[in-house]
Amino acid sequence: MEPAPEPQPALTEPDAAAVAEVMQGLASPARIRILARLLHAPCSVGELAEALGLGQPTVSNHLRLLRHLDLVAGRRDGRSVVYELHDEHVTALLRQVLEHVHHGRRGQDQVSGSRPSTA
Repeated sequence: MEPAPEPQPALTEPDAAAVAEVMQGLASPARIRILARLLHAPCSVGELAEALGLGQPTVSNHLRLLRHLDLVAGRRDGRSVVYELHDEHVTALLRQVLEHVHHGRRGQDQVSGSRPSTA
C-alpha cells in the first residue's frame, strides 16, 4: 500500500503573503476612510482631502499604496486624476468588512445593554 500523499496547504505561501500585504494596507483608519468615501463616488485627491479633513500630501501617499495593492484606480480627468475603487471585488470586500464591524457592535450592544454611539 502506498503512503497517503502529503496534504496540501489551503493557501500557498505566495498567496498568503499577498493577502497579508492587502490586509496590512487596510490596517490604516485613514486608508479605510478613503476607501469608504470612494464607495459613494469617484473623487480627486483634493475632494478626498476636503471630505476627510486630511492634507493632500497625506491623501496622495495613501492613494499611492492603495493603487499599488490594486484597491483603487486613477483615471485622468483634464488636469486632475479621479480615483475610484479598483473593481467590484474591492467594493464587496469593503462592504463585507463594514457589515462585519457593524454586526459585531450590534451584538456587543445587546450583551452589554448599551446603546451605539452616535459620534
